[in-house]
Amino acid sequence: MTALLPTLLEEFQEKISTFNNRVIREIKLSNVLEKIVVAIGMRRTGKTYFMLQIIINLVKNKKIPLSRILYINFEDDRLYPLTQKKLSNLLDEFYTIYPDNHNQICYLFLDEIQNIPNWHTVIRRYFDSKRVKIYLTGSSAKLLSKEIHTSLRGRSITKEIWPFSFAEFLKAKQIAMPKSFGKITLDKITYWLKIYIKQGGFPETIIFNKPEKSNVGFGHLHENFGNGNFEQSGIIDEERRKILQDYVAVVIFRDIVERYKITNISLIRYLIKFLIKNVGCLFSVNKLYNDLKTQGFSLSKTTIHDYLHYIEDAYLAFRVPLYSESLRKTQSNPQKIYVIDTGLANANNFSFSENIGHYFENLIYLDLRRAQHNIYYYLTKTRKEIDFLTQDLKGKWHLFQVCWDMADDETLEREVSALREAEQELKIKGICITPHSYFTLFLPVIYHS
Repeated sequence: MTALLPTLLEEFQEKISTFNNRVIREIKLSNVLEKIVVAIGMRRTGKTYFMLQIIINLVKNKKIPLSRILYINFEDDRLYPLTQKKLSNLLDEFYTIYPDNHNQICYLFLDEIQNIPNWHTVIRRYFDSKRVKIYLTGSSAKLLSKEIHTSLRGRSITKEIWPFSFAEFLKAKQIAMPKSFGKITLDKITYWLKIYIKQGGFPETIIFNKPEKSNVGFGHLHENFGNGNFEQSGIIDEERRKILQDYVAVVIFRDIVERYKITNISLIRYLIKFLIKNVGCLFSVNKLYNDLKTQGFSLSKTTIHDYLHYIEDAYLAFRVPLYSESLRKTQSNPQKIYVIDTGLANANNFSFSENIGHYFENLIYLDLRRAQHNIYYYLTKTRKEIDFLTQDLKGKWHLFQVCWDMADDETLEREVSALREAEQELKIKGICITPHSYFTLFLPVIYHS
């Protein structure tokens, strides 16, 4: 190990010197030194990028020397097998290499920490005994939260890292968000919204697909703007599709099958495929159980519940419950399904045009998660469905109904009618979210209210 850490430090310093900090993530952090920052999220959502962004700020703006910064990625095969003792030795050796650090504030960035058994005991010891600011990342909400709520309780703050939001997507494309929204501007930005829904927000698939600078923005758009031909340069659809499909495969095997010692791999594959295919749809464990039984799967309802929890812990797909004051009704009614990214869903399905309404609803769900809302769906007394009933961090309740196709008068009227009914029952003013009202009404409400 003595020979490895200097190599890791050298590689880290080289990475920092070439790091392209082009898209500033819209993630706010507390500046309180006495907290461990824990960033969690699915693989490839940009947790490492987020860490490097913080390091760049420390070096360039706060003038912290690299000798006081340690970064280690615990998915580096040279560190295997990973043990609690190895983690302790690495941190101790950092202070041996730089002995002056014993008397200074140091910054420890430990990536994919959940790969180390009992990591929390070492982190707690260092946090309690040294002058350190510690940043951790992990790809499992369950494995991290268990240690956080026990050994690290009161010592940490948790931040979820999601794929790029639409605003971050525009930054990556070097397109400025307009300050006012006339008809022409709304049409143009809605065009880019459709591209974002199709491609998704995983950083690798966006930054790799960097458009020509002369073809971006609202004043210098490509002459073919609006005809659907937006693959101007870089990665093509099939390459992006393969990358996103590989993401799902890695999550299945690294974060679910290996982590939870699953032997029924065909079942977990089927479940994930089912969830991705049914974005924005109602879902019942009982119905799924009966369907699986007819297909010859040998399983129990407990197995389905366990597997669903594993999938959610890996940040691949999520379930939204019905809102009811009755716990029994909440638990007995179907739930709605959403996934980590609309591009990922599109890459694992067949028809984008047929699913765009569901994908737009999924986009709204992700924005609500980024804004840290508690999220439910709602049924009126006449059983009309409202897509989202949410409670923000200030305790305020919101109603949102999503409708992509504004040209379909019948659909729009049905959605608005259900929303008005829910408004009367709940005494909450709602918003019908269309592609145009997404910019002018929805985003200001959830991010600035």
